[in-house]
Amino acid sequence: MKKIKEIIVVEGKDDISKVKSAFDCDVIATNGTHFSKDLIKKLKQANKKCGIIVFTDPDYSGNKIRNIINKFIPNCKNAYIKRSLALKGNNVGVENAKIEDIIDAIESAKVTISQPSETITLFDLTSLSINGQNNSKVIREKLCDYFKIGYCNSKQFLKRINSYRITKEELVFALEQIKEKEN
Repeated sequence: MKKIKEIIVVEGKDDISKVKSAFDCDVIATNGTHFSKDLIKKLKQANKKCGIIVFTDPDYSGNKIRNIINKFIPNCKNAYIKRSLALKGNNVGVENAKIEDIIDAIESAKVTISQPSETITLFDLTSLSINGQNNSKVIREKLCDYFKIGYCNSKQFLKRINSYRITKEELVFALEQIKEKEN
């Protein structure tokens, strides 16, 4: 079992069990969206000491928790899992994912950078058909999978690719790879 130096931040105790069955690591649960200032303080200390990886459910609550943590700890890592890989019936959660999908998500974690070096604009997204076209949502979904950044709308996509310092060249290359794969 692979050892992870960072502390993984999840939502609940079932998530802890699932992540610990994939990695030898320390895990902290937020136990929902209403967590204390003490937890934020604990996460800040953990991030300074060994780093943290935010790995929340691919749903509204999970995104809310991720956004709160990233607001207070902007240089932490984020791991995303596709909603379809975390489904069991109507239940969406990390605890429902296969071990190999959890391993892939955590090993693909990215650091959020508060000051991106190159900024991709909404105009760039539109010119690449990632925004404002009939098939933009489908293209964006494929790009989100390619970069492993979790599905998001155009506005969130723009924010994420800039905060993860994905360049326009990387974006164009990804689009080419996706088109090649389809043919």
